[in-house]
Amino acid sequence: MKKILILGSTGSIGKSTLNVIKKYKSEIKIVCLSSNKNYKKLYKQSKLFNVKNLIITDYKYFLKSKEYFKNKKINIFPNVSEYLKKNKKKIDLVIVGISGLEGLMPTIEIIPFTKNLASANKESIICGWKFIQSKAKKYKTNFIPIDSEHFSVWSLINNDKDLISKIYLTASGGPLLNSPSKNLKNINIKKVINHPNWSMGKKISTDSASMMNKVFEVIEASKIFNLKKQTIKIIVHPKSIVHAIVVFKNGLIKVLIHETSMEIPIFNIIFKNTKEYFYRKTDINFKSLNGINFIKPDTKKFPYINILNKYIFKNTYFETILVTINDELVRLFLNKKISFLKMQKLLLKFINYYSFTKYYNEFPKNTNDIYIMADKVKAYLKKNEKIFK
Repeated sequence: MKKILILGSTGSIGKSTLNVIKKYKSEIKIVCLSSNKNYKKLYKQSKLFNVKNLIITDYKYFLKSKEYFKNKKINIFPNVSEYLKKNKKKIDLVIVGISGLEGLMPTIEIIPFTKNLASANKESIICGWKFIQSKAKKYKTNFIPIDSEHFSVWSLINNDKDLISKIYLTASGGPLLNSPSKNLKNINIKKVINHPNWSMGKKISTDSASMMNKVFEVIEASKIFNLKKQTIKIIVHPKSIVHAIVVFKNGLIKVLIHETSMEIPIFNIIFKNTKEYFYRKTDINFKSLNGINFIKPDTKKFPYINILNKYIFKNTYFETILVTINDELVRLFLNKKISFLKMQKLLLKFINYYSFTKYYNEFPKNTNDIYIMADKVKAYLKKNEKIFK
């Protein structure tokens, strides 16, 4: 029986993972589930999948949950570290569905205790890849990307990494693709988070609309696959059926196509190298493949893409500063403090401030350094709130 632990089980990736697993409960044992605050939802999941260990990472909610779980014969922990003190056996697979930089520390901590680590946590890969990679190598833990684009590249290249000429990561263009630039001035939150193809949370939907999500994915791909950023291109593909294209030096071009469901990469990760399980019996829907088109991204409408040409991603503090500024500005946008265009302009302005650029050639020595830098950025932005007006 395969043993799996899910970090962030009440979020989008976690719920997709549980949807896959529920068809195969007799084949898979979930050893632990985690959530930041949503302990009641966590309890419902634990009952459905007979899980005896739960992690609630927000300490205030962890303390609140103690009373709730008092007579429920379930072990609760405030973090991954405390869980691992009592559970040291190596498991088969960890799914990381936590969003934000909060996912970095638990990712690092869990590596020695799992054979396979599958992560959808962009921020930990972007900011802390060298620490993840180093620890995974030390403990012989296989790393598998969950994001559909990176999973597609990972699936396509097999052992042919040295033959890669170019990689194209597809972007739908989001809800603003066909909106004239002049209309973006007064674009509202509802429009921005209404993705035409994917069902996602507000934060990632905003990143998709601004194309910051795709900038992050290029940085991720360069780290995961150890490729120069010039090798990785963004191409707009409104249907979101093609997830990645890999061009090889031997003349072959490989394309990976699947429905817009994160359950497909997750299913293939869980049941990798097994032939007796099927996602579902389907044939090709040729109608959905008709009219597939690709468009060069408009860097005037999506100016974040220009970040890829201007900066080098070499595991310095730049990545942490970029991620943190974006997080803070998206939060302000979603709280109606700034407009969408203001959010874009401020980010492009902030990343050129000397207060930040002076760190672009410095390297974090450990994960704690990354968190310290993120806090510095937040403190600076809070202190200079007048800039947002």
